[in-house]
Order: sequence, then C-alpha cells, then structure tokens
Amino acid sequence: MTGRSSPAVLPPSLRGRLGLIAALAALVVVVLGALYADDSKPGMVDARIWAAVDGVGPPWRDVALATDFLGEPVGAATLVAATVTGCLLLRRPRAAVLVVAGAGLTVGTTKLLKPLVGRTIHGDGNLSYPSGHTAFFTALALVVALFATGWFGLGRTVGTLLVLAAALVAGAAMGWAQVALGAHYPTDVLGGWCTALAVIPATAWLVDRMADRLVDRMADAGRRERR
Repeated sequence: MTGRSSPAVLPPSLRGRLGLIAALAALVVVVLGALYADDSKPGMVDARIWAAVDGVGPPWRDVALATDFLGEPVGAATLVAATVTGCLLLRRPRAAVLVVAGAGLTVGTTKLLKPLVGRTIHGDGNLSYPSGHTAFFTALALVVALFATGWFGLGRTVGTLLVLAAALVAGAAMGWAQVALGAHYPTDVLGGWCTALAVIPATAWLVDRMADRLVDRMADAGRRERR
C-alpha cells in the first residue's frame, strides 16, 4: 500500500465498533419500518412523548423553528458548504467528500424509505418515516466527530464515545424540534437517527477504499512513467 493522499475518514480503530453499530442501527430502521408500515397514527410510546413535547410555546417554539431550519434545503446546504470549506482549509479532502456523500446518501435513504414504509402524519398524506431532518443533522455530526477523532488521534474508546455523543446530541436536538413542531412522531425521529448511524460508517469506509485505490493507481502510473 502506498501513502495516502489524506488520512482515513473512518479511523481504523473504530471500524469494528462502528460497523457493529451500523448493522444494529440498520436493523432498528427495518424493524420500526415494518411495525409502522402504512400507519397514520402515533403508537403508544409516540403518544406519550408527543403529549409532553408537542405544541411548545415561545421562546422554545422559536428555538425549535431555528433548529428545524438547519434541516431545510437552505439551512442544510449552508451547513454542508461551511463544513466542506473547513475540511478543505484543513487539507482533508476525504473528509470533504464524506460530508457531501454522507449527507446526500443519508437523506437519499430516508427519501427512498418513506414511500416504501408509507407511514403518514396528520392524516394529510405527509410521509413521515424516517425523519429526514434528524437523519441529516445526525449524519453531519457523525462526520464532524469522525474528523475530530482522526485529527486529534483519539483512541478506540474515546473516539467511539465522541462519535456516539455527537450523534446523540445532534439527533436529540433535531428530533426534539421535529416532535415539538408536530412534524414527526418520536419513532420517526428514532428511525432517522438510526439511518444516519447505519449510512455514515458505510459511506466513510467506501470513501476510504475508493481514495486508496485512486492513490495506488496514480502511484503505479508514476512508476511506469519513470521506467
């Protein structure tokens, strides 16, 4: 193996643990999707949580709306652009690719799953499972946490805790906003959170594989030219 153009976006020390977490998260997404397929009402857990969180008044509603904006097209694009710029300024092109690919594939997965599951909210045909806003915000937090783990050279335990903590904080913040605004059921939020946990590690591994192969091919081409 030749030298890499940029450090791996999926630290080798975390591959095993995040792979297992990704598999479990994917299982949760599938199970919840099967449970709530073609449903249009909140489940028992949904109803209890929704009753406590839904319909918050000011100033918390303003906070929820501001958080929700970060998952809307303009807000999400701004976050992605800022994160990509930061990665490039720090000379981490792989991380920049992961930001775009990871966020895109995560949101794309939620859009694919919604019509397959067919769960709606408010009885007006709005597909709700899984939450795309929660998936996106969690995905971005995961990418930043993976970057920080590699940048600071964190070990397996600390790195894993950082990644999970970032995912939990981001997912909880956006998930609360979605439930508080009545846009999603709590189980939609959980599904979106788990979607990000399933997609990002796999995407990071793929980005590393493709980048390594590209570097190897360029090195081989360089050696052939020098002969």
